[in-house]
Amino acid sequence: MHISEGVLSLPVLVVGGALTLGGLYKGLKAIKDEDTPRAAILAAVFFTASLIHVNIGPSSTHLILSGLIGLIMGWAAFPVIFLGLLLQGVLFSFGGLTTLGVNTFNMAAPAVLVAWLFKRSVNGKNSSLAAVGGFMTGSLPILISGFLVGFCLTLSGERFFTVAVAVFLSNLPIVVIEGLFCTFCVQFLRKVRPAILRPQIA
Repeated sequence: MHISEGVLSLPVLVVGGALTLGGLYKGLKAIKDEDTPRAAILAAVFFTASLIHVNIGPSSTHLILSGLIGLIMGWAAFPVIFLGLLLQGVLFSFGGLTTLGVNTFNMAAPAVLVAWLFKRSVNGKNSSLAAVGGFMTGSLPILISGFLVGFCLTLSGERFFTVAVAVFLSNLPIVVIEGLFCTFCVQFLRKVRPAILRPQIA
């Protein structure tokens, strides 16, 4: 779901960069010393998962795991995802440096939003509701990110509309996969370490 270099218009790049700076500020403030190892591990997981991708025009589809990251890290999902994208851009030229702000916002903002919406159900006593919350936490960020990517491409020129639709549709299988994966992770963490599912989101 990376947007490549040279595709987006300057206003889209500037707005995306500004929004990501705000998210990074909130995220870095939310990270405590004891959270640093967890953030590093999740950045590595995100980095690795996103390496397996299928190119579609100026974008790509791949596992993101942003919902799970948001559920565990809250606002700190912004620096976690930013770091993963930065390393991918520098080491493998995935996405790009000029689009780093937009790509980070498109993936991190939905993760934080959905984690905030479903953190109560995930941490509730009802295991069935927790499973539903886990699925929604994993799947919805992918849907929203796909929409944001398409929206950014469309804003940058009508010629990208067909690509925007293709990017959104290509990520629909990932929606189901990530929903199921996040459900499994939520059910497991509820048993072994439930405190990890209480993200810092205010």
